Amino acid sequence: MIMIWERIKKGLLITIGLIILLPIFFYIISINWSNSHTARIDALPILTNRVDNGEYRLHANDLEFYVRVGGMQNKGPGVILLHGFPESSIVWKPLIDSAAANGYRVVAFDQRGYSPNARPKGIENYEIHHLVQDVIAVADQVGLDTFHLVGHDWGSAVGWKVVMDHPDRIHTYTAMAVPHVGAFFEGILNDPEQQKRSDYMNKLRIPILPELLIQIFKNRIFKGLEGRWHPHEIKEYMDIHSEHGASTAALNWYRAMDYEDQELLESLNKKVTRSTLFLYGEHDPIVSEFVVKKQPSYMEAPLKSIKLDVGHSVMQEAEDRVLKEIMEHWSKHK
Repeated sequence: MIMIWERIKKGLLITIGLIILLPIFFYIISINWSNSHTARIDALPILTNRVDNGEYRLHANDLEFYVRVGGMQNKGPGVILLHGFPESSIVWKPLIDSAAANGYRVVAFDQRGYSPNARPKGIENYEIHHLVQDVIAVADQVGLDTFHLVGHDWGSAVGWKVVMDHPDRIHTYTAMAVPHVGAFFEGILNDPEQQKRSDYMNKLRIPILPELLIQIFKNRIFKGLEGRWHPHEIKEYMDIHSEHGASTAALNWYRAMDYEDQELLESLNKKVTRSTLFLYGEHDPIVSEFVVKKQPSYMEAPLKSIKLDVGHSVMQEAEDRVLKEIMEHWSKHK
């Protein structure tokens, strides 16, 4: 009996070891160790005051960001665009082109964690006040004293905080998918439907496991979103998240958001004093109607909410309508 038990224990130990080691093995072999995306970014020129439309590197807030710009030689108002998770600034390509053609000066940057050279270690470096400082630092570096601001998903959450903390820098705000963060967290705390819809955020906050799964199954995850995202976007997202540390940095945005930090929650409850356009999808699985309906109580400026027959990816799923609504919104506040 003792020999049988010893063999069972040995078998259990081998099984446990395989369960632990196999995901690590598959993670290692799935990483792009050549860092080809980083190499492409490192080969780009530094953004200066006299640039053409295109892609550049920009030093701001002691980091280096990958930026896409359009119309920087125009005379019109400035525009800054903030992407969400797990996307990049490529999501804004149609808006960059359209805005530049209409006389605006446009900057979209891969935010902290997504730009290869703006990926500090430590969850604390992804707290929302750092993300806000990045936006203001980028605006300062490109000479935009004031600007129209647009955000989607996590970029929308950061955008709300930028407008709360720096209203003097903002012409207008356009939020996509994620409403005022005060209303959003009110929903997380009090609305059962929003709590159910936000449960994925808790899963993404788990240490190590989410990035292992994203890395190992990235082909299935990203290519499974064809039709919602454009193929060239999917390729860039895969290039980014194929490099070691990129998914961890992106997930740290979630890990740095402490729902139980009362001081943080109070800082997200400020009322917005800039005219705001809110575009969201009727079929979005992430945001409940409770949260959307709470949003006006957080506003001290005009708010126009438009529900579209789309899901979460508002820009990709309703491009023409989104561009039209944003241009009209900006034209009223030149």
